[in-house]
Order: sequence, then structure tokens, then C-alpha cells
Amino acid sequence: MKTLTCTTPGQFAYGEKERPVLTKGQAIIKINRIGICGTDLHAFEGTQPYFEYPRILGHELSGELVEADGAPGFEKGEAVTFIPYFNCGTCIACRSGKPNCCTSLKVCGVHVDGGMVEYLSVPSHTLVHGQGLSFDELALVEPLAIGAHGVRRAAVQPGEFVLVVGAGPIGLGIMEFSRIAGAQVIAMDINEHRLAFCKDKLQVAHTVNAASPDVMEQLKQITNGDMPTVVIDATGSLKAIQNAFQYMAHGARYVLVGLQKGEISFPHPEFHKRESTLMSSRNATREDFEHVISSMKKGLVKPATYITHRVGFDAVKDNFESWLDPKNGVIKAMVAV
Repeated sequence: MKTLTCTTPGQFAYGEKERPVLTKGQAIIKINRIGICGTDLHAFEGTQPYFEYPRILGHELSGELVEADGAPGFEKGEAVTFIPYFNCGTCIACRSGKPNCCTSLKVCGVHVDGGMVEYLSVPSHTLVHGQGLSFDELALVEPLAIGAHGVRRAAVQPGEFVLVVGAGPIGLGIMEFSRIAGAQVIAMDINEHRLAFCKDKLQVAHTVNAASPDVMEQLKQITNGDMPTVVIDATGSLKAIQNAFQYMAHGARYVLVGLQKGEISFPHPEFHKRESTLMSSRNATREDFEHVISSMKKGLVKPATYITHRVGFDAVKDNFESWLDPKNGVIKAMVAV
């Protein structure tokens, strides 16, 4: 089968390897769609934490179930996606119902080789039924589930103002599921194209350019002087993460979905006087995947809206670097295998 490997930062190489064979507790998927995410882009740049080369990228995936061992209820030939976070099942996090932050977690396409292949073997217990969704939609369940998980971590309540910093695909998902939870969403980014996308495609009522000199005044005006009670970072930018501490209302929750390599610093007195809550949000759980699929089926989320660029598998190498350039207006690139 064909493969595409990120050999070093900035370099891809096509190759071939043996198609996987079925083993105990595993399932074989014929890959049909590969969504390109921020993790893939950061790995190509050389800025992704916990990453080693060479690596086959890809974890936003959908395809056809070829065969499976230990997957009751799944049928050969059905459209599936899967939860690409392979957990141990025995550590403190797994025993506590948090397999998404397992102490020895292996993320497909990050810690182990991923889905830029024709066939992929995954643990059978990670399979997710397609429920009639298209391959495009199924490949977008995982990034949307990350957003849904962040919103659940924040315990977003109807009517409150949620500031989402970063209008990339993960940020857009956070906005969508904040809206579904009943919140008033504020989108923040430095890219006017992405802010326009939020207004035009997602009907986000409030947008703020983070580069504006009057950001604080805009936020106060939008929130009637209160400031947002939830702030969620989806940038992975150290500067953006640290700036956003000042945007919190008193009593606010701040959730870090984005990830960067450095240390975060903030003024303790300002954080303390607000009685603020700071938390991280890692990956997603099956509950989040099911929430996303249910929302798609109800028409509450229209994931095809996010797909701005399409290529075939053989064209990924030649196009990938262009997806890093903000001028090209990439929201979501989708690869057909």
C-alpha cells in the first residue's frame, strides 16, 4: 500500500509498505478521507510537542471497515471513523473515566504512525459507527469532538459570554458547541478572513481582532461591562494565551485547548482577585464523539462548511506547505484517498 511519511520538519516522502493484517483486538480500515489539522501542520513545521520523526501523520480519518476482531455490532463494509487516542485502560486516568489523558496515551499520527496510508489497523474498541454520515463528515468528527470536549470542560451555561481565541478549525468547533450550549459567542483572531468566516458561515454575532488597540473596550461593550465568563484558547500561541488572562470576568473559567511548548506566566494578584479557574482540555472522549455525530444528524453543525481545500492523496506532498500560508485562506484541507 502507499504511504506518505513526514521524514523531517519540512519534508515528506511517498513510499510503500505491507498492508496490515488482522490481529487480535484490532480492526482494519480502508482509509477514504484524511482531514489535515493543526497538529499535522505543526509537525511539518517542527513545532509540535511530544513529536519524533519520521512519522506518518493523520488522525482525522474516515473509511470503510474491512475486517475486525472483537467489534460486536460493526459490519464489514460500513462507513466508520474511530477515536484516535489509544489508551492503556489501567492507569489512574483510564480508571477515572478519562482515557483522553491516559498516562501512556498514544495518539494516532503523533506518537504512533497515522492515517496517511491506504489501510490502517486500529484497536477495535476505538471504532465509531458512521450512522449515515458521509466520509467528509466522519473525517471532521474528531476535530469537532475536541471543541465539544473543551466546551464540556468549561461547563458552558446558556446566556453567558464565551470568548474563543483562535478561529482555526478547532476554534470554530468550540464556537459551534458553545452556541449549541446556549452561549453568546465572541470570536477573536488576528486574521480578518477567518473572522469574516465566523460571521458569514457560522453566524457568530461578535468578532474582535486581537491586534486592535481597543480590545478590552470592545469586550466590555459586547458583555455590558462584565467581560467574558468563559475564555477558551484554541491558538497554541504563547502570546495569545498569556494576553487572554486579562479578558476574564471575575469568577471566570479559562480553558486551554491549544498547546504550545513554553511556560505560561500571568500576574497572580489579577488571577487571584477574580477567583479564576484555569484548566486544560486534552483530546476528547466517546461521549464527545457521540455528541458531535448527534449534532451533525440534527443539522446543528454543518461540517462541510469548513472544507476549503481538497486534494487527492498523490497531491498532498506538493500542496501541504501552501496550507501553512494564511494568504491561502485554508480553514480545512481534505484529502481523498
